Amino acid sequence: QVQLVESGGGLVQAGGSLRLSCAASGRTFSRYTMGWFRQAPGKEREFVAAISWSAGITSYTDSVKGRFTISRDNARNTVYLEMNSLKPEDTAVYYCAADLRAMLRSNYSPDYWGQGTQVTVSS
Repeated sequence: QVQLVESGGGLVQAGGSLRLSCAASGRTFSRYTMGWFRQAPGKEREFVAAISWSAGITSYTDSVKGRFTISRDNARNTVYLEMNSLKPEDTAVYYCAADLRAMLRSNYSPDYWGQGTQVTVSS
């Protein structure tokens, strides 16, 4: 069982930056692939970024490539999402996710979800 707790969301102006953190419980954090999804009002939850257990592989949805960076610290059981050049369309609740089976991606249901953290980007 893994529990995920996100933090770092907030209100920021367009062009600004935020760093989201996701702290995971459990002693086997390093075995999980980790990622971030987001859900904007009235829209379906969508994949944002993922990172392999060793941090050797990362993937991003096209709309955030070059602006967002996912990373992890297995010693701290934490995964991060550095978000730069934020746009109003990035406004959403951001969810951390963990999975033992495969690399997280679109249309994939992870084993575990966090409770979400709100990110609001004003124009």
